[in-house]
Amino acid sequence: MTLTTTRLNLAALNEMDRDAFVAAVGPTFENSPWVAQAAWARRPFADAGALHAAMLDVVRQAPQERRIAFLCGHPELAGREAQAGTMTAESVGEQRSAGLDALSRDELGEMQYLNRAYRERHGFPFIIAVRRNTKQQIFEAMRTRAAASTEVEQRAALDQIGFITRGRIDALLDG
Repeated sequence: MTLTTTRLNLAALNEMDRDAFVAAVGPTFENSPWVAQAAWARRPFADAGALHAAMLDVVRQAPQERRIAFLCGHPELAGREAQAGTMTAESVGEQRSAGLDALSRDELGEMQYLNRAYRERHGFPFIIAVRRNTKQQIFEAMRTRAAASTEVEQRAALDQIGFITRGRIDALLDG
């Protein structure tokens, strides 16, 4: 499922039934329509920020097991999903924006090593808002964040998802 290319009016979004709402905004939270399903009940939204906050709150308030499953639903950077072509269109574009689709053989090897080390330590993939970072910043963040505690990294991953999804929601809504 990918985000619609037609920008949506917030008033119309607030009037949608649950299925239409989930179809429209569900893809903003990487393969997790349950986020939009729960946020739908919090309508009407005053603006894009309120919509985003409601959706992010759904994730933050979810039980720990569900939050970890949510994090695990995100693709690794330049990982097997990218190699297999199974990432969402949004993730493909985001990773391309930082040049992660054109890594040298050495960079790809290091990325695979860092992805594996991070996942083994924390139990979920490394997540960063790639549009806010250069390729070099991403590599450095992977190297340094791997050493953090898993509790700190869960918060960091959700913060990064907040940046990613806010950009997606802003791109989705008209005005």
